[in-house]
Amino acid sequence: MSLALQKSLESSYVMPTFGRSAVDFVSGHGMTLVGDDGREYTDFLAGIGVCCLGHGHPALVEAVREQAERLLHVSNYYYIEHRGQVAALLSKLANDDRDGARILADAIWAGREDEVIAAATPAEGEQVWETFFANSGAEANEGSMKLARLYAKRIGNGGNTIVCLRGGFHGRTLETIAATMQDWLQDSFKPLPGGFVACTPNDVDELTAIFDQLGSEICAVMYEPIQGESGVHPLTPEFMHAVERLAHEHGALLIADEVQTGIFRSGKPFAFQTYGVEPDIMSLAKGIAGGVPAGAVVAKKEIADVFRPGDHGSTFGGSCLAVAAAKAVLCELVRGAYDDHAAAVGAYLALKLADVPHVTEVRGSGLMVGCDLDDTVADAHDVVAAMLEAGFVINATGAHTLRLLPPLICEQADVDALAEALAKVLA
Repeated sequence: MSLALQKSLESSYVMPTFGRSAVDFVSGHGMTLVGDDGREYTDFLAGIGVCCLGHGHPALVEAVREQAERLLHVSNYYYIEHRGQVAALLSKLANDDRDGARILADAIWAGREDEVIAAATPAEGEQVWETFFANSGAEANEGSMKLARLYAKRIGNGGNTIVCLRGGFHGRTLETIAATMQDWLQDSFKPLPGGFVACTPNDVDELTAIFDQLGSEICAVMYEPIQGESGVHPLTPEFMHAVERLAHEHGALLIADEVQTGIFRSGKPFAFQTYGVEPDIMSLAKGIAGGVPAGAVVAKKEIADVFRPGDHGSTFGGSCLAVAAAKAVLCELVRGAYDDHAAAVGAYLALKLADVPHVTEVRGSGLMVGCDLDDTVADAHDVVAAMLEAGFVINATGAHTLRLLPPLICEQADVDALAEALAKVLA
């Protein structure tokens, strides 16, 4: 079906919540998207960081096809295949135990049940992380906040206030908008749920003052290790360590929103591991299932176990299809050493962008990169449109900021082509 048809029908029947670019993507392979007219585009957005294996990856395609033929959904009242394997892999990865994760992934992929059990059995003293499966990043963040408040109420400090960072983004539900400290997102939907306090990112003095004032009323601090929607702004190590110290001094928990930064995008399994500051709970989505809708709340066992049957739930979360896709994605990423690849190609991408005329600053980690443009560039959104015309899919998060979230299969040759095209557009 053509772009003209889609535009006609959507203008009449689809709610106008997005300003769409004038292209109708109908297929893809690897780093490439294909429009309805057959034109090819190199994808440096990956569905906003979702398609971590690119498009049409055989391991993911086969897993989804096979699972769809067998069973799509039965509800969470029953055990299903793959869910436990994915949760065990996430626990290994949360500990940055890549050797253990690789052994487990090899056993899972080979279908050797005895070896899966042996590899998944925690060693003495190993931190176990438990997972609740959701459908999206917003749901994962809501689940994380519910868990933090429930923990505080049942066995923690009794607080219910969550400190969130200005410029952050945690979702589009009313609760996650309340946690997203950006006026332009909040103002139209007030009154919003309460229990949130804003702090300026990387401002240790302000964070300290908030804890001095509220103390044990604070049950958690929620943060993105790298703020994505505001233009790829990493938190500083100093601030991250201050969050850890102050939260734990007052009995509060750390919630890392790894929806965009997680699943190997930063060059580590999760971005918090680049700081050496371990959260108590983290939220996942986007790349976890490579394009199949999925999210997850991952928490240390001693915290997760405050959940009892009935405290939280989801009809579709952790569906047969979603966990089959997540198993395929995680096994491929773990067994393929994509963390090292993302770190190396991401560093190359940052260097190439820094040499492009009119680029004033490059930020990020791994294959999550933002760059600012100088004031001679009228609007970054116009640059995005021009790059689309040149055959590249990128994103703008503001008038002078571009964001790049390519699939983790991105190679240096793809980066070279992007940098050359961007230099021409900005010339």
